Parts: sequence; C-alpha cells; structure tokens
Amino acid sequence: MNDLTTPITYLFVPADRPERFAKALASGADRVIIDLEDAVLDDNKSTARDAIRTAEIDWQRIVVRINDVTSSHFTADAALLREVPANTVMVPKANSASTLQQVAEALGGDRQLLPQIESVEGLFAMPELLAREDVARLIFGHLDFALDLGSGRDQQAMLYARSQIVLHSRFAGKAPPVDSVTPDFRNEAACRLDAEAAHNLGFGGKLLIHPAQVGPVRSVFAPSDEDLAWARRVIAAVEEGGRGAVAVDGEMVDKPVEEAARRLLRRVGQTD
Repeated sequence: MNDLTTPITYLFVPADRPERFAKALASGADRVIIDLEDAVLDDNKSTARDAIRTAEIDWQRIVVRINDVTSSHFTADAALLREVPANTVMVPKANSASTLQQVAEALGGDRQLLPQIESVEGLFAMPELLAREDVARLIFGHLDFALDLGSGRDQQAMLYARSQIVLHSRFAGKAPPVDSVTPDFRNEAACRLDAEAAHNLGFGGKLLIHPAQVGPVRSVFAPSDEDLAWARRVIAAVEEGGRGAVAVDGEMVDKPVEEAARRLLRRVGQTD
C-alpha cells in the first residue's frame, strides 16, 4: 500500500533547461525528473548532460530519465550517471529484464530503476521486470503505448493496460505504479479527472509536465481530512464494539473496511 513517504508527484523538466531545475524542486513535487530523452533534441543532448553534471541541486529528490538502450546517446548518458549522485533512474522502453540488466551494468553501483511500460512487449514483460530487486515501481507511458498498439489514448482504450500494470505490481509486492501524463497542462479539470481515474484503479502517483499539476494531483492521491476522520471513526467503533458487529455512517464495518481504515491511517503515521 502506498504511503506518504512514497512519492506521488513526479514532475518532468528538460535536462537542457537548468534554469528550471530549482523551480521544479520548489514546486512541491515529490520528485523531479530531469529528462534526457524526449524533452531534449538530439543536437542538445551533450549540452543537457553538461547541465546535469554541473547542477547544484537536492539529488535525493531527483530522477534522471536516460535515453533507451538502443539509442546512440545511451552510452554517454550512462557515463554521466556514474559521475553524479542520482540514485534513481527512469528507463524508457523497458521491454525486457535484459534491458534493465544492460542499464544496471552500464550505470554501476546501487541504483533504483523505474522502468517505463510503453509498449505491448513491455506490458507482457512485467513479471520479469518486477522480479528484479533494483526495480522500485513501474511507470506507465500511455502515449507511446497507444502508438505501439495503434489504439486510442483515452481512458477506455488504456483501461486494460493500466489495470494489468496495477495488478502485476501488487502481485510482485512493489509500490503502486505511477500513471502517465496529462498532456493538456492548462486543463486542471482534465488533470484531476485523470488522477482520480488512476487513483481509483490503484495507481500510487502520476507523471506531471507542469508545476500547476502538482497541487491537483496531490489532492487526489493524498488522504483528505474527511477520509482520515472517517478512518478514525471506524477504528474507534471497532475498538469499542469488541467482537460485536458495528456500523459507521450507516455502513456495516467488516474486516475489509477495518483494514482499509487502518491502511489509510498508516499512510499518515496515525496508527500501527
């Protein structure tokens, strides 16, 4: 179960825009993804790596997204990451365990990997990806996935893939996965609806492309005051009722309801 020490909001910033690094970190996002892949043109990759190399930032909150292992930029990206204290690396187009092994060997050291599921091949490789100890959680990339599948990009078209990512992550005992971006960063309502749909499926966070998306997404995934008050009422009723049946707000409290309340309170450190 996701807790509030597990990152919820992951904000992208292009690696060739170092003036935005500090602003992204000040946005309230749990993690900032400095992106060497899609956000940076080929001609700017070297400049982007230099920007990361010389950055003076809070590396504990930084994720670096490298170029995929088939890219001509992968070797240089890996060399860069051996120089900087970035502990978490996002791996695009993670289509097999051998891909992750290649990344791990190139990076050296003890790094957490965040594989992106961006293709049907990657979706079917999830059991072997999740079996690796260095994989922290999965990341969904619905735009590339839809392109690979030849499908629409809407919630209905992506429902099966999203559900499978959540289910496989839970079965493997990993942290809940992180959902894809909402491209229209000016549309707060769309971002909130996407976050609600992801949260309802069991995702534990979301990728963001603009600081304005941090607040709406966190408000969806983090427990509200009303949620916490309900959970405290449930636990109080259970403890007062002993072995007898109890009801809270007109709802019978059985074991799953009690456990849901306890999990909610554990997320904010209010119960064992």
